[in-house]
Amino acid sequence: MSEDRVLLAHGDGGQLMAELVARVFVARLETGEPPGDDSAILPSTGVYPLPSHVVFTTDAFVVDPLFFPGGDIGRLAVCGTVNDLAAAGARPVALSASFILEEGLLIRDLERVVDSMARAAKEAGVKVICGDTKVVPRGRADRIYITTSGVGEVPQGVSISGGNAQVGDMVLVSGPLGDHGLAVLSRREGLEFGCEMVSDCAPLAGMVQDALAAAPGIRAMRDPTRGGLATALNEIARQSQVEIEVEETAVPVRPAVATACELLGLDPLYAANEGKMVVIVAPEQAEAALSALRSHPLGQEAVRIGQVQAGRPGRVLLRTALEAHRILDRHVGEQMPRIC
Repeated sequence: MSEDRVLLAHGDGGQLMAELVARVFVARLETGEPPGDDSAILPSTGVYPLPSHVVFTTDAFVVDPLFFPGGDIGRLAVCGTVNDLAAAGARPVALSASFILEEGLLIRDLERVVDSMARAAKEAGVKVICGDTKVVPRGRADRIYITTSGVGEVPQGVSISGGNAQVGDMVLVSGPLGDHGLAVLSRREGLEFGCEMVSDCAPLAGMVQDALAAAPGIRAMRDPTRGGLATALNEIARQSQVEIEVEETAVPVRPAVATACELLGLDPLYAANEGKMVVIVAPEQAEAALSALRSHPLGQEAVRIGQVQAGRPGRVLLRTALEAHRILDRHVGEQMPRIC
């Protein structure tokens, strides 16, 4: 990584971002639990005992453009935060939202963003209960930046973490990958591929709760946002110190997304998603989890794509259509900046 400058690639979810977080933030802040998951458990103090685990998460959204097929920065902010809570097995309880606005922003665009947030929050069954607003001079921001935080409640007996994967577990994904990344990129660059790319941006808490009810053996989950599927699996493999093998032919990618990635020299396994969940589940409950995911409108195309296995700890392997293997590592560099 650069020794003295922050690069755009430091924010894309890959290797450089992981190094920056470890070097600057984790090394200096008292984070409590070992870092890795997208939400943190708030411990009960004993003074105010909690009826179940409470988890907390925070995220910032700087997507360009603000409006894209299938969503906008407002919907993205709500769904992204809800999905981080869902990946911990939590039901969302409440959100906060902070806005950095650039002088000169059209009020009608701000209203459109906030209306979208309200609709997404209602869809997710959660309320935005507090927030803050700041305005910076023209040229000091890019119209709107949003930071959201969320609190969620994890039912007793549920323990979901990227550090829980075990050898023999099955790897599921709730649907086709790369839709969001290509939708944002195509709108930003004015690219046309014969059909409109549409983001998958959606709140997943309801789908996740259905899956947990059907398959209590779900051990780990991750919403594969920046850095895509490859980065999400690498995070789980490293947290759990296991090897994960993925079958390339089983990974679902829509034909239009696959074609666009091929034309642009991109890999859909690293493309961002905002409405998909990676699920690691005990093998004897894999079919129950798949059935529950497929029964939900947002998981109808869920499939099994791989397995946790004994091997080199922290490694992800891709088994190709030719039955060869290649390492599927976290990417280094900038594939799709400002995608969320």
